[in-house]
Amino acid sequence: MGKLSYHRHYINTGSTAPLFPSTFPFVPINSRRFANMTLSLSLYQQSRVSEWDNFVRRSNNGTIFHLRRFLGYHPPGRFHDHSLIFTGDKEILALFPAAIRVNEGINHLISHPGSSFGGFVTPVGLSFKNAHELVLALLNHARREGIGRITMTHPPTIYNRRLSNYVEFVLLNQGFTSLKREVSSILYLEKDPQHNLAKFTPASRRAVRKAQQSGVQVRLSDDWLTFYNILLHNLKRRHGVSPTHTLEELQRLVAFFPDDIRLLSACLEGRMIAGLAIFDANPEVTLAFYISHDEAYQEYRAVNLLFYEFITQAITGGFKYLDFGTFSLNMQPNFGLARFKESFGSSGLFRETMTIDL
Repeated sequence: MGKLSYHRHYINTGSTAPLFPSTFPFVPINSRRFANMTLSLSLYQQSRVSEWDNFVRRSNNGTIFHLRRFLGYHPPGRFHDHSLIFTGDKEILALFPAAIRVNEGINHLISHPGSSFGGFVTPVGLSFKNAHELVLALLNHARREGIGRITMTHPPTIYNRRLSNYVEFVLLNQGFTSLKREVSSILYLEKDPQHNLAKFTPASRRAVRKAQQSGVQVRLSDDWLTFYNILLHNLKRRHGVSPTHTLEELQRLVAFFPDDIRLLSACLEGRMIAGLAIFDANPEVTLAFYISHDEAYQEYRAVNLLFYEFITQAITGGFKYLDFGTFSLNMQPNFGLARFKESFGSSGLFRETMTIDL
C-alpha cells in the first residue's frame, strides 16, 4: 500500500517547530528530590506563561492540553482560573492546571474543565515521597481557600514518558475516589506500517483496499469548514449533540498549533467524504480527536483508509502510540464503536477522573 509523505510542518504557516517535536532531541526535566526544600505553592500568573509551557514540554506527562496556549483559547470569563505552580528553591517542581466552578454553593476545583486532560504535570523520575508531598500541599491549599471539592482527569498512562502511578496511588491513599473511568482505544505503533496492518481484522484490510481501488485519495487539508459540517451533521443525527468545539474555536486552535493540530481528509473526485482531526498530544502519543464521514459515501470505506494512512504518518513521525479516543461516555460503552476501533488492532486503557469532597 502507498504511503503519504510525512512532514512535521504540514501547512506552510510560517511557524517555527512543533510544540512537542517527537523527531527532535528531547531534554527532559529530571526530578530533584525536594525533601530538604521548602515546597511552596502559588497561583499561576500570565507573566509566567513561557515558564509554564517550557516545563510542560519537558515534563514526564505533559500534553498539548496542559499548555497555557491551549487553555487560553477559551473566551475570557468562561472559567475562573485557579492553576497552581509548585516550587522549591525558585525552581518549578510541578504544575496543576485548574479552574474553579461554583456548584450548589460548593467551590469546585476542576483540573481542567477546558481540556481533555488535567492533573499534576510532573518531572521525569518523580519520587514517591515527592508525589506524596505534592498531593498533601494541594489538599492543604484547597482547605485554606475554602474549596469543597477537587476533581481531576488523568491522561492514560501511555502519555507518561516514564510510566508511573505514584500520584494516583497517593490520591487514593488520601481519600480521592474514582468518579469515572472511560476507556480509550490505544494502538501500539510498530516500526513498519505493514506490521500494524497485519493487526487489522480481515474485514478492515479489505475495506482499506476497497477505498484505494475506488479512487479515494487521502491528503492533508485546511478545509475545516467542510469537515466541521460533516461532523456536525453526524453528531446531531446520531446523538443529538454538537462537537466539543465550535468551528471558530477549532480554527483558533489550529492557528495556535499549526504544526500539532491537522486535518487528514479522504476525497473522492475532489469531494471530501471523510476526515480526521489529529492532535499531536506529546512526543509519545498522537490523538484522533474528531473522526467523521459523509454517510452518503459510506460504501467507499474512507475512514478505514484514513486510519491506515494516519498510522503510517504516526510511525514515520516517531510516535509510540496512537490514541483513537474513548468509546465510552459516563461509563456507558458504545459496543459498536469499540468493535470498530478494535478492528485496527487497538485495546483499551483507562482515562480516569478522580474526585474528593473536603
